Amino acid sequence: IHKGIGGLDRLYRPERIVETLAGQEPDFVFLQEVDDGVPRSRRHRQVDWLGAALGMPHRAFQGNVKLREGVYGNAILSRFPLHDVRDVDLTLPLKKRRRALVAHCRLDLGSHTRSLVLVNCHLGLAEFERRIQLRRLLDCDPIRHLRKETAIVAGGDMNDVWGGLGRATLEPAGFAAATGPVKTFPAFLPLRPLDRIYYRGGLRVSHAFASRSGLARVASDHLPLVADFQWHDEP
Repeated sequence: IHKGIGGLDRLYRPERIVETLAGQEPDFVFLQEVDDGVPRSRRHRQVDWLGAALGMPHRAFQGNVKLREGVYGNAILSRFPLHDVRDVDLTLPLKKRRRALVAHCRLDLGSHTRSLVLVNCHLGLAEFERRIQLRRLLDCDPIRHLRKETAIVAGGDMNDVWGGLGRATLEPAGFAAATGPVKTFPAFLPLRPLDRIYYRGGLRVSHAFASRSGLARVASDHLPLVADFQWHDEP
């Protein structure tokens, strides 16, 4: 979300983020570059500010980068309770601090209760760094011990400039791409497919796209990716 600062006008207008996301009626939102206590964003704790504005009461935040005042990092917003929230360290020596945010969720769907694992990440700028980070993510305790049929949705700013990251690392581990190489950056004139959503387990994608509304093009420096999922055996 670029700390709520517009990609073109450089103005702090978090209301644009809210309106862009609200139009999709999401059940879960993965956010990157989320501020907490930073002067440039009025010292808002953005995970709570945005969550309240969107009516999403369940939230998780990890402050990855410390600033002179405040921090910024990743966040998950949810309409359903989150539990067993974990931070997974993806930082390589001499590189910017990176972590993934992993949370579990249980959804009541009629007579069934389903488990869903949510993985939000913001990977590094170098290709070798991103590959190591994804391998480390797949090998972390919150994911390594999951059964193959457990539903997982993993996404975020993967800085996947060349589009081969998922094929080389995630697809061999049973993940499928929900969105493919959809161009999301820069938002006002998308040229690069930096963002991705992947999934595994008993899910299927019914619809996936990048929101290209006029507001989405100015609210942040990335367009938001949207994916609708269903369980294979649910109507």
